[in-house]
Amino acid sequence: MDNPEGLYELNPDVIDVPEGLHLVAGVTGFADAGSAVTQLSEYLVDTIDHRVVATFDADILLDYRARRPTIYFDQDHLSDYRPPRLALYLASDEIGQPFLFLTGFEPDFQWERFADAVMQLIAKYRVKSTTWVHAIPMPVPHTRSIGVTVSGNRTELIDAMSIWKPHTQVPANALHLVEYRLQQLEHPTVGFVLLIPHYLADTEYPDAAVKALELVSAATGLVFPTDSIREEGRDFISKIDLQVESNPELAKLVGALEERHDAYMEGNPLRSALTDVDGELPSADEIATELENFLAARRNSEDDPPFRR
Repeated sequence: MDNPEGLYELNPDVIDVPEGLHLVAGVTGFADAGSAVTQLSEYLVDTIDHRVVATFDADILLDYRARRPTIYFDQDHLSDYRPPRLALYLASDEIGQPFLFLTGFEPDFQWERFADAVMQLIAKYRVKSTTWVHAIPMPVPHTRSIGVTVSGNRTELIDAMSIWKPHTQVPANALHLVEYRLQQLEHPTVGFVLLIPHYLADTEYPDAAVKALELVSAATGLVFPTDSIREEGRDFISKIDLQVESNPELAKLVGALEERHDAYMEGNPLRSALTDVDGELPSADEIATELENFLAARRNSEDDPPFRR
């Protein structure tokens, strides 16, 4: 296998990276329900101090034909090309605590080599713990707190926060592989998978980013400014609630999801909030039917404001 160092380039201007920091990670690719990871990354980059420590080689890791970068066409010439980036940053939280932040596109190729590269950086900087965030669409209501499935080897976080503990096969994220390798080394690691209402999965759902920030804080003790994104979340939910109130089909869907959720929370704690009264997980067809009903309701209500902001 090629040397994993060939996948990334260290920034020669940043040589003062402290040892023993927490690593926070999130990549976008196959699934990013509610744009949770995208919003988390953009929000942190926009609101906290950060410097690039290492940049990964997109020409090696990215399938450009599957995820084409954008370029701006300005009347008669091309401008503002923004190449995709996957990078490791040295950042500081709201009270000045330093941490490492890995974010950007999810690699399409060379996952094993990518995982080796991340572990190489973790060893180089003697990372204290690794925390990563992911988000998937699930049949849950937006009127309840966002649930989370927790993986890794930090049992105190799993026991306290993991609402759904399935026995199932799932499509992997590149950071799943990193977590798997880190577990083998007994490195403290935790993965948070946010369970996002399926009917909001294709939107920028601010509460998903807030939840992600809260989870990272719980795992690391880092403190982040969230006032502005919480305000966005309140405005967003108000618009959703208006649509629910004016659309009987959507109201029926949300009501059914609420009943399922509440029955779980008040009943058997070992049964997933996503199952029915018999403990069965809804099938893909059942989820698709609910989603189709929702989309049909949207199409039939021309006066509804759009979900996308």
